[in-house]
Amino acid sequence: MLSDIPHRIVLAWGWRRALIALAAGAASALAMPPVDAFPVLFVTLPVLVWLIDGTAAGAGRLAALLPAAVVGWCFGFGYFIAGLWWIGAAFLVDAKDFAWLMPFAVIALPAGLALFHALALVVARLLWTWSAVRVLALALSLGGAEWLRGHVLTGFPWNSLGYALADNPWLGQAASLVGMEGLTPIAIAIFAAPATLIAGAGWRRWQPTAFAIAALLALAIFGAVRLQSAGPVAATAIKVRIVQPVIPEDDKFRPDRKADIVQRFLALSDEATGPASSGVGDFSLLVWPESAFPFFLERNPDVLAAIGRLLPATTTLITGAARAEVPDDGSAPRFYNSIRVITGDGQIVGTYDKVHLVPFGEFLPWQALLERLGFRQLTRLIGGFTAGSGPRLLLLPDGLKVAPMICYEAIFPGAAEVPGQRADALVNVTNDAWFGDTPGPRQHFAQARVRAVEEGLPLVRAANNGISAIVDPYGRITADLRLDDTGVVDGLLPPPLPQTLFATAGELAVAGVYGALALTLFAGFRHRI
Repeated sequence: MLSDIPHRIVLAWGWRRALIALAAGAASALAMPPVDAFPVLFVTLPVLVWLIDGTAAGAGRLAALLPAAVVGWCFGFGYFIAGLWWIGAAFLVDAKDFAWLMPFAVIALPAGLALFHALALVVARLLWTWSAVRVLALALSLGGAEWLRGHVLTGFPWNSLGYALADNPWLGQAASLVGMEGLTPIAIAIFAAPATLIAGAGWRRWQPTAFAIAALLALAIFGAVRLQSAGPVAATAIKVRIVQPVIPEDDKFRPDRKADIVQRFLALSDEATGPASSGVGDFSLLVWPESAFPFFLERNPDVLAAIGRLLPATTTLITGAARAEVPDDGSAPRFYNSIRVITGDGQIVGTYDKVHLVPFGEFLPWQALLERLGFRQLTRLIGGFTAGSGPRLLLLPDGLKVAPMICYEAIFPGAAEVPGQRADALVNVTNDAWFGDTPGPRQHFAQARVRAVEEGLPLVRAANNGISAIVDPYGRITADLRLDDTGVVDGLLPPPLPQTLFATAGELAVAGVYGALALTLFAGFRHRI
């Protein structure tokens, strides 16, 4: 009976085919945090292969493109609606004004993202063959679509299929070689391989699955050896304190809560965590989360003075804080979602402006037009935030160089890289309170951890609410505070590793993966594998 299921899937037609694709896509989301059941892809991706097989029934290659696109869209829609439903929680923070938009976020975003999967299956169908190498056609086309999803229209690579491997401690070490974008087509090829078990005989029937298992074992062995050779978590002499204040979103936008919010940060920062503790004076680096205040620091010298009184001369504060800039030409002021570096005398000595802004959260596409129609982004800032000029390193007074990432910038591979410069650590400030107790904050943290492995750099992550942590360059958590926990994370900063292959080669390493798969695919065409 089980052996009959693949043939039934191949022969499914009309709404049954669409429903199977939708269900397979939704089940695939179980491979992502917080479930992390990546073996489910050994079932769902073969189902996708069989559905593509079915689009060829009684049709020529071109006539099968529309059915293939429908299958791809349904699979993608199921995947994204099951994996991203939690985005709707952000529209309930200010439900009076934004709750009516929640269905659009929960349905329209997955529907739009699913177009990338529709395109992928059109390309896959053009490359399709009845031989075993059709699995590689899917890996190249769907992997390529995932790459496009991470770059087109500012990009949104959230839950790219490569994270099914990247979030595993052993399997994820390969991100140091080819990055998450290189792991994506590898993951697709591995998990889709069992689709070939329904045809052929003898060794040829089992060959692709055997190769896939061997590849998975090779990745695991590489990761295990890499972690074993790393030994216990190492540490520098740099003591870090991260503050997670868990300030409700309702309060963060209320200027009348200014004094309470500032006092909360000051008190937590100077908290004594043991009999021998002297509070913030024990630490050389203090980190506060994204948009810590409902005001602009430069316009509140009393707050800067209070920070100066808090910080010893040997302690540096890195904090998220929006800033305003008035152009010299007298035009409208520009607003930035920023990271500020503040020293013990209360002076701002470094600034980074967020480059990857969140559409509809921090800005509106066609901002002026939509504002005239009455729309506002979730931050309610007239005119929206302005994107920064590009990635840059922040040099701290003690000589430490950090690569800053604000909020979901941490989901972009290579986003913090500055050509010709090497950071000592990654710093990610965020605010996942928007999404409550949902998979969103867990997925966000898991993806940020992969950046540490890719770059071979330690990660310091501060969330208003979410998961604040110190992570070593192998992705191992050395200290953390979980969702909804108010307090501080104290620990020593791990040292950076020598530059990884991915940090050195970047997109060339990713291109090498696609090139190898393409050569294997066309060799299979030639030899009719």
